Amino acid sequence: MIGKKIRLERIIDRNSRKTVIIPMDHGVTVGPIEGLADMRTTISKVVAGGANAILMHKGIVRVGHRGAGKDVGLIVHLSAGTAISPDPNAKVLVCSVEEAVKLGADAVSVHINLGAETDKYMLLQLGRVGEKCSEWQMPLVTMMYARGPKIKDEYEPDNVKLAARVGAELGADIVKVVYTGSVDTFAEVVQGCPVPVVIAGGPKMESDEDIFKMVEGALEAGAAGISIGRNAFQHENPTKMIKALCKMVHNGASVEEAAKVLQG
Repeated sequence: MIGKKIRLERIIDRNSRKTVIIPMDHGVTVGPIEGLADMRTTISKVVAGGANAILMHKGIVRVGHRGAGKDVGLIVHLSAGTAISPDPNAKVLVCSVEEAVKLGADAVSVHINLGAETDKYMLLQLGRVGEKCSEWQMPLVTMMYARGPKIKDEYEPDNVKLAARVGAELGADIVKVVYTGSVDTFAEVVQGCPVPVVIAGGPKMESDEDIFKMVEGALEAGAAGISIGRNAFQHENPTKMIKALCKMVHNGASVEEAAKVLQG
């Protein structure tokens, strides 16, 4: 298992044992939204902020590669679906573990929507990806959500607990889920998941303080870090925002201390 261990050390801080991942896979789902039009510039700002890893699709790895600046962990996203699809919750594999190895990936990720009409196929895909990850000693990140016709509230703690546990049961090394909204309920999510849990950032929030409070609550509950996209790369100053988030995740900074980092 040494190969997987070495790769995990590239995306998880060796001292804090936590991670700050900045996903930038949104272009497939919703197009070149604010912050993702010029990928090279955005990636440079994200890396300058101190992110442990960036997450993107295979095509952007090729065109967004930087020739300068600090190194950063690379997570290649294997699944995709578009907002204009007849079923936006359906995700299909568009990349393989072998292709990710050739791209220099330190990990791969798969998106699963439990409750979607096609969730059985997504689970089948996850099982096969997990098998290949074991073969290639590649860390697997699963983005686990409860979304579909029967799901009334994807943030409901029981839904999030189930999503996290499914990811771990099927071979994930890191599970990404939404924050349930409270320390107590999210602690139940973490306790029921035997692998590290990170929180999703979700849609752009109203204020920086809202983001910091969510991160603080998740960390207090035992989260192993964050995977925040739009609330980081769409910020007016992505580098400072990510520096502030890193202070919280790796150094235990409070909401107030994070705000001071953001203010400069």
